[in-house]
Amino acid sequence: MTNKEWNDIRVVAFDADDTLWDCQSWFDEVEHKCCELLSPWATAREVSEGLFATERKNLSLTGYGTKAFTLSLIENAVRVSHHQITGDIVMRLLELGRELLLFPTTPLPEVKETLEQLSQSRKYRLVVFTKGELLDQENKLKRSGLESYFSHMETVSNKTEKEYRQLCENLGVAPEQTVMVGNSFRSDIAPALTAGAYAIHIPYHVVWELEKSEEYPHERLRKIAHFGEIADLL
Repeated sequence: MTNKEWNDIRVVAFDADDTLWDCQSWFDEVEHKCCELLSPWATAREVSEGLFATERKNLSLTGYGTKAFTLSLIENAVRVSHHQITGDIVMRLLELGRELLLFPTTPLPEVKETLEQLSQSRKYRLVVFTKGELLDQENKLKRSGLESYFSHMETVSNKTEKEYRQLCENLGVAPEQTVMVGNSFRSDIAPALTAGAYAIHIPYHVVWELEKSEEYPHERLRKIAHFGEIADLL
């Protein structure tokens, strides 16, 4: 990317979960607790593999998010226990799912400082572009204390080229005037590049199985290790 192309950027769109705050670690912890609850009927590997298969099967109907995950938790628990789990275990799984709606969305290192620096420049419009459940994503942004840095937030059921083009249209900018920042190559990077936007990939140390994908180089892509590098690039 040349300096001129960087200068043409007008919108910086940020993914939310595992880009602005930690999310997947909390889901992994719930999965671990679920494995413990179901240990009388299955090994941890069997529970985890069953959960992944259930999530993938349900995705087209339930989409992404905490509530979809909780439904898959319960469905998988009933299956691996051969319908033997008690109401107490079902209630515990519901409680674990409810906890995922309230976990602290503490900003990751360098996030707040970088957003402050970018917002002070007044050159860029900062937006949140995420997928999942609308109310849950809105609540997480509020709990993070970062809401004031963003002029716009969109939550979609999935991130494809179509959604990225629609985001640009909604904001009144061309894709080539937009850069997407995110941790998931599959959801944040690849479709943004296909739509004609630029992208900054900042991998996170944990990745959901359904978000894993092959990475590839691209002239409109930069990969960084620390959130603070975004300000240097821009």
